[in-house]
Amino acid sequence: MGSRMDNAHYDMIVLGSGAAGLSSAVTAAKNGLRVLVIEKDKDIGGTTAWSGGWIWSPRNLFATARGIHHEPSEVREYLKNVTGPFFNEKRVDAFIENAPKMIDFFHKNTSLQFQGDPGIPDTYGHQPGAGMGGRSAIAEPFDAKMLGRDFAKLKKPLNETTFYGLMIQSGSDLKAFMSMTRSFKSMVHVGKRMTRFFFDMLRFRRSTDLRNGNALIGRLLKSAIDLGVEFKLEAQVTALVQQSDRVVGVKLGEQEILANKGVVLASGGYPHDQQRREKLFVRNAEHSTLATSLATGDGASLAESVGGHFKSDTAAPAAYCPVSLVPWQNGRIGVFPHIIDRGKPGLIAVRRNGQRFCNEGLGYHDFVADLQAQLDADEPAKAWMICDYRFLRRYGLGIVRPTPVPYSPWVKSGYLKEANTLEELARQCGIDSAAFVQTVKSFNDSAAKGEDPEFARGTTPYMRLQGDAEIQPNPCVAPILKAPFFAIEVVPGSFGTFAGIDVDENCRVLTADQKPIEGLFAVGTDAASVFGGFYPAGGIAIGPALTFGYVVGNYVAGTTNE
Repeated sequence: MGSRMDNAHYDMIVLGSGAAGLSSAVTAAKNGLRVLVIEKDKDIGGTTAWSGGWIWSPRNLFATARGIHHEPSEVREYLKNVTGPFFNEKRVDAFIENAPKMIDFFHKNTSLQFQGDPGIPDTYGHQPGAGMGGRSAIAEPFDAKMLGRDFAKLKKPLNETTFYGLMIQSGSDLKAFMSMTRSFKSMVHVGKRMTRFFFDMLRFRRSTDLRNGNALIGRLLKSAIDLGVEFKLEAQVTALVQQSDRVVGVKLGEQEILANKGVVLASGGYPHDQQRREKLFVRNAEHSTLATSLATGDGASLAESVGGHFKSDTAAPAAYCPVSLVPWQNGRIGVFPHIIDRGKPGLIAVRRNGQRFCNEGLGYHDFVADLQAQLDADEPAKAWMICDYRFLRRYGLGIVRPTPVPYSPWVKSGYLKEANTLEELARQCGIDSAAFVQTVKSFNDSAAKGEDPEFARGTTPYMRLQGDAEIQPNPCVAPILKAPFFAIEVVPGSFGTFAGIDVDENCRVLTADQKPIEGLFAVGTDAASVFGGFYPAGGIAIGPALTFGYVVGNYVAGTTNE
């Protein structure tokens, strides 16, 4: 991996090595530019390396190959309906135009190879223009041995979202793991993956079978290395260098590194900038982010130092997700994102008043937004996910895995509450017992008929995909009947930030009066959300990150996005 910095002079400098930063770097390098990536952390990948890796990219080549054709106007209509007054016409149009070009570019020219989605609907299927599948992609699994010694520089996945370090990909891979005790085919699949994992651990002490966001970063890293992109790790940029109101480089302490054509801010937003969060987050002290701890708003501060405008008027300040806090034996507290379990049949979520507050199976962003909107002034920002024994053993709950993995250690740690009666479970959780018992009874009466009159679970294609097709007539609801009963406390969390640096359709950083700062660009979560702080589909962080990285790489190189 290049790190010469022999004359400290480049065409483009990128701050950050997540999806947005590496997309910018690889695209520019493919266009013949000399590129330096500066990363604050000791390893490469940022928060993207910990993510599920899904990419929202409407009108991509995989959809076309399957005969799915979405007109740009359809995607635009959907986004306009979802974002309402926050709709940014020029940036949205740039995304719609360039998302399929980005997929095509990487797939044909680099080691970043993709798979199309198996039919993932957009979140809000009732909105005009919503897609019923074909708008998403994910990086193909990647053999990390292809990185050689540079594998050691790739950020490891989170313990919370792996099985002891084994990465499991959503879709058929995840279904096989969840059904391995009920399907011989699934058992064989899991056996093959576990065998490879065992030998990987003996040789490398980590899995080389990369999936999800780790596969995406691994493939981008391989592409960057192949194209001669240089990296400098564990480096903190302290200032931007300007000449005649144009940004021409960066400072690392006393050292100046110059960039002929531009500096790209891709440092991961401000999820750990407590001062900025305090101004924007609801119940900031009770919020737990899933982002890497070194994402502290460096890009925003650097942009502001040269007159850049921080756009805080997004619908939400961050991409929300309910999370549970995981107590590990070494004393570390992990953060687990509740993405999958919420939508399975036989689970509800309640506040301390014992009542449901949302459609648990809609978007994870909506779950947190609904919770925060309904909290009483003196009520802690938390809820409880409730299920029975059948649910726990079939699907798992949070970090608690399904059969055959034992759940008792999580009960002993206090992470998982267990009780033989609903009344006792309510007592353990500090929930209003009488209201809770009535909530479960009412839910069960309707669920037995496959209905949810209170919140309409299972009424859109997105919700039904999150459920269990073996449960009919509604794959999203089932009664909570079989003791013992279980609960996990969840609190507001987020994947990353939505508020950010104001940019135009070419990702040029803008001043408060909407004038571009020459030579300075922002992408990923350093830039304000292209969707105005809404979450219209899975993959709406990484999709724009890759897309606008591709836009910047071409713009700085002076080429068209073809």
